[in-house]
Amino acid sequence: MSLKDQIDLQKLPRHIAVIMDGNGRWAKGKGKLRVFGHHNGVLSVRDIVESAGELGIEYLTLYTFSTENWNRPKFEVTAIMELLISTLNKEIAKLVKNNVRLNAIGDLKALPGKCHQELEHAISKTAGNTGLVLTLALSYSSRGEILQAAKNIAAKVQSGELNPADIDEQLFEDNLYTGGMPNPELLIRTSGEYRISNYLLWQIAYAELYFTTKLWPDFRREDLYEAILDYQKRERRFGMTSEQVN
Repeated sequence: MSLKDQIDLQKLPRHIAVIMDGNGRWAKGKGKLRVFGHHNGVLSVRDIVESAGELGIEYLTLYTFSTENWNRPKFEVTAIMELLISTLNKEIAKLVKNNVRLNAIGDLKALPGKCHQELEHAISKTAGNTGLVLTLALSYSSRGEILQAAKNIAAKVQSGELNPADIDEQLFEDNLYTGGMPNPELLIRTSGEYRISNYLLWQIAYAELYFTTKLWPDFRREDLYEAILDYQKRERRFGMTSEQVN
């Protein structure tokens, strides 16, 4: 039986988040520039998006570019932004065909003008799709997101629009970039690193964490299937006992 056939489609995580790590190391291992790794990482994105959609995953959120990544060499940052533009142009027809709705979170205004423009165009073109919601975390910082949510709530309290006594977890979640989305049940990180790296810190409070030593350009649908199968073997108790959840 194939890995895909072993997956229980009734127990799929609704939302999978991915830290796509290892593009640069993959390229250096082949004696190439880091940018070569980013280009090949796009092939992995395409494969994972297609396979997630085929399975019936509802939400897939990819850590595409962090606020810390702006500190990388200018050549690499420029190449990544140009790659994002070209990839959006190439993939938009396929996203529409596969009923994928594109979304983006982060400090999007920090993106170069052309990049922001192409991103908004792609989001608009796929807005009517009803399948997988593919979210790109761009110029993203979870601490920044949480800080901005706190500022938004504070402003509403100051204006009298909100009573402090009404602030609860749901209201706070609604003020995050991911407001309206379910929290990830599964977080995957590639490349053998065991860090969260300022990614969806609030949202992954009860996510199952899955780490693999594979570098992102080598991560393909079979690897996604393995991660989901591992997830389905785990017992999600949310602070309760095994007897309570079974």
